[in-house]
Amino acid sequence: MARDWSNFFITRADAEAVEGDVSSEQAQPDEADGRRGVFRRLRESMAKTRQALGSELQATLTETLDGHSWERLEEALIMADVGAGTTATVVSTLEREAGEGKVAGGEALRERLIALLAQTASIGDSRIDVRAQPTVIMVVGVNGTGKTTTIGKLAWHLRQELGASVLVGAADTFRAAAAEQLAEWAQRAGCEIVAGPEGSDPGAVAFEAIEQGRSSGVDVVIIDTAGRLHTQQELMRELGKVRRVIARQLDGAPHETLLTLDATTGQNGLRQAKVFSEAVDLSGVVLTKLDGSARGGIALAIASELGLPVKLIGVGESVEDLRPFDAEEFARALIAEG
Repeated sequence: MARDWSNFFITRADAEAVEGDVSSEQAQPDEADGRRGVFRRLRESMAKTRQALGSELQATLTETLDGHSWERLEEALIMADVGAGTTATVVSTLEREAGEGKVAGGEALRERLIALLAQTASIGDSRIDVRAQPTVIMVVGVNGTGKTTTIGKLAWHLRQELGASVLVGAADTFRAAAAEQLAEWAQRAGCEIVAGPEGSDPGAVAFEAIEQGRSSGVDVVIIDTAGRLHTQQELMRELGKVRRVIARQLDGAPHETLLTLDATTGQNGLRQAKVFSEAVDLSGVVLTKLDGSARGGIALAIASELGLPVKLIGVGESVEDLRPFDAEEFARALIAEG
């Protein structure tokens, strides 16, 4: 089934629905129209990356396949920040299958390329498990990647899609106006917020947010954290401390630790992901600002080279522009012309 909000969250009701579920997975007309609209929006947001692939990709897919063709394809994918290792694996597979007569050029080659890229991006479980009561989601990332905005949009979707009660914790206590920005999003999403004075201990704010969430029976607690440059070791250690505070307070928490990455940073985002994953044991990535990037292929590199699932993508400013990541749709939007 294609990825949408309806099958993005793992809820307590899911286990009960597994037995005896006879509902059809075939999309109804209104749902199909909606999915086509979402795909069009994704294709539009990926236009810069697709243009970066440009004539090099098209020439490879339409001309006689030879050594030069494979080199051009490899260069095109690397230019889109798919990553050298991922690109080498995908292109060598295509070259081998073409040599064995398993795939021809043209449209067949395009479809096989899409399938291989989608397979590359399909790492782990890209859903968010909200079965714990409360579920604690910790969100980390460098300032400017859309971290606080992502939290607000995710809270909004949890409310709209699941009817879940959400509390956000403003543990970014170092950046001026960070709590105010999060408070605006909390109001928009219809959820509560716990904040402390500017400069206060972020671990204490996280502790208080979870404590309040538990006592009031909130379904999901989302913890914002201070933006860390991945090169600042002292700040990264502080981030690890916040995570330990959360873990000590609630067994199994944080249940999700999501890293927001700005797609426009390309390979630098991959380096950020490596450092953050060492500090806080990431469960997934939110890739933002795809609509402004010619480097959208970084989603594939993150999945393949780090083994981290991309769970959400941001393709615009509105709450609806935060979308569950669908590997097949993403690969098709990256490659397909029509």
